Amino acid sequence: MKLSEYKNTQHHTLLPVLLLWAVPLLLIVPNIWLDITEPYTVAEKAVNALLPLGIYFLIMSFWRRNAIAALCLIPVMILAAFQIVLLFLYGESIIAIDMFLNVLTTNVHEATELLRNLGIAIITVLVLYLPVIVLSIIAVCRHCRLSEHERHAGLVTGTTITLTGIVTLIVALCGSQGYNASRRLFPLNVSCNMFSAAERFEAAKNYYTASEDYTFNATSAPTDSIPPVFVLVIGETSRADNWQLNGYDRPTNPCLSRRDGIVSFSRALSESNTTHKSVPLLMSALDCEDFADSIFCVRGIIDTFAEAGYSTVWLSNQRRNNSLIDFFGSRARSHRFLTDDGNRHFDMELVTHLKSAIDSTCSRPVFAVLHTYGSHFNYKERYPAEYAYFLPEPSAEAEAANRDGLINAYDNTILYTDAVLDSIMNTLEATGRPAALLYLADHGEDIFDDNRHRFLHASPTPTYWQIHVPMVLWINCAMRQTRHGLYETALANRNRNVSSSRSAFHTLVSLAGVNTPQLKPDASLVSKSYREPRRVYLNDYNEAVTLEESGLKKQDFEMLEKHGISAK
Repeated sequence: MKLSEYKNTQHHTLLPVLLLWAVPLLLIVPNIWLDITEPYTVAEKAVNALLPLGIYFLIMSFWRRNAIAALCLIPVMILAAFQIVLLFLYGESIIAIDMFLNVLTTNVHEATELLRNLGIAIITVLVLYLPVIVLSIIAVCRHCRLSEHERHAGLVTGTTITLTGIVTLIVALCGSQGYNASRRLFPLNVSCNMFSAAERFEAAKNYYTASEDYTFNATSAPTDSIPPVFVLVIGETSRADNWQLNGYDRPTNPCLSRRDGIVSFSRALSESNTTHKSVPLLMSALDCEDFADSIFCVRGIIDTFAEAGYSTVWLSNQRRNNSLIDFFGSRARSHRFLTDDGNRHFDMELVTHLKSAIDSTCSRPVFAVLHTYGSHFNYKERYPAEYAYFLPEPSAEAEAANRDGLINAYDNTILYTDAVLDSIMNTLEATGRPAALLYLADHGEDIFDDNRHRFLHASPTPTYWQIHVPMVLWINCAMRQTRHGLYETALANRNRNVSSSRSAFHTLVSLAGVNTPQLKPDASLVSKSYREPRRVYLNDYNEAVTLEESGLKKQDFEMLEKHGISAK
C-alpha cells in the first residue's frame, strides 16, 4: 500500500471514531450544566446525565457509517445550542414554553437587538457543534465506517450507561418528590415544551372561532351629561423601582409628580414576566387560576366597554405577532398599529392618534387602549435625543460592567414615559370631558441588579425586578366631581398589596360604572370592598403557583420585604 493511501485510510478510520466519542459528550454539555444549576435530587441529576448519554452512544455506534447518525442528531444539537445560550443569558432553567412562544411572537428587529448582546454564547455553541457537523459531512462524503471492534466498544459503552441510567430513573420515580421526566430530563423536557408552545400558538390562531359566542352582558347607566373618556395605557418592561412616584431618588417622573389627581400603587406585582401572557391577563376579567382553561375563549375589556355603549379605540406601537394581544385589540371599533408601515415610532405619536379618535366621537363615551413600546431593550432607541437626560448612555454591549450606562438609558425611557403620560392627560383635559387614565406595565426587567447578573425579562423563572411593576391611576377634576368618593377610595388603597393583572380590568370597569356579571368589586382599587390578593405567579405550564414555587430566590424575597410587599 502506498503511503498516501495508508494515510487516507487512517483518516477515514479516525473520523467515525472521533464522532463516536465526541458527539455524545458534546450533546451532554447542557445536561451537565443543568445538573449544576437546577434543584434536582442526586437521582434526578444522575438520570439527566446518564440516560441521554447512553442513548447517544447507542445511536452513534448502531450503524458503522455513524456520520449519518450524527447528522440525524442535528435537531438535538440545535436544542442543546439553544439551551446553552439560555443558560448563558439567565444562568438556570430549561428552555421554557414561553421562550418558544417568544420566538414565534418576537419581531425580527427585537431578535436582532438581543442577539447582538449574546456574542459569547453564540460563539460558544458554534465552536461546540459546528466542527462536528462539518466532520460528519466529510465522513459521509468519504464513506467512512467504524470497524466492528470500535462499533462493539461503542455498543457496550452505550448499553452499560443506558442501563445505569434506567436504574437511576427507577430510583428517581420512587422518590418522594414525584419525578416527572417531561419536566426534568433534557432534551425530552424541551421537546415537550416545544410541542406545548405549538399547541398554544395554534389555539391563539383559533381565538375568533372559540370566543365567537362570548359576552359580558355589560350595560352602563348614562349618568354623565358630558360623555366621559377612559384610557388604559399598557407600558412595556417598566420597573416600579425606577419610578420617582415610588420613591426613586432620580427625577424620572417630573411631570406626574406635579400633577393633581395621581395615585401610584407602589406595591403592585405582575403575575407573569412575559408580554404574551401578562397583557391578555390584565385586559381580561380572568384570574391567574382561570388563565389556562379560559384565555383562548374569552374576550377582553374592549368588548366590555363596547357592549356598554362606548366608542372603543386600540392604538399600538408594537408589531403584530398573531397573539391574543392582537386579537383583543382588533376588537376595537377603531384600531391602529403604528408599525404597520414598517418604520420605528416613538410612543408620543400615539397621543396624536388618540386625540383624533376622541375628537371624532364627541357625542359618545370613549374607551381607548394604548399599547406602548415603553422601556423595551435596546433602551437608547426608545426615546428621542432630547430626553437623554441621564448621561452617559451605554456605547458598549449589555454586560454587568456597563450597568451604570444601561441604567442611565433605562431611566431616560421612564422619563420619556412620564412625558407621554403627561401629554395624554393634557389631551384629555383639553376635551373638557370627565376623564381617567390607568397606566401599568406588563412586567419589569433585570439590569444586572445583583450577583446573579441577570438581564432582560421573560426568563423561565422570574425575579423581583421582573414582576414589581408601576401602576398609576389618574382621575381628572371633572370626573372626581361626577364620581364622588372613587378617587378617595383609590388613595386609601394606594399602599395596599396589588396584583396588576388581577385589578386592571375590574378597576376600570367599576370606575366607569359599567355593570357586568364578570365584575369583581373586591379586585377593584376604587372599591371600598377591595381585598388584597393571594400572591400567585403564572408559571411556564400556565399553573398558578405561589411565589415560593415560582423560582424567586432569597435576594428577591429580601427586596419584596424591603419594599413592604407581601409575598403570600
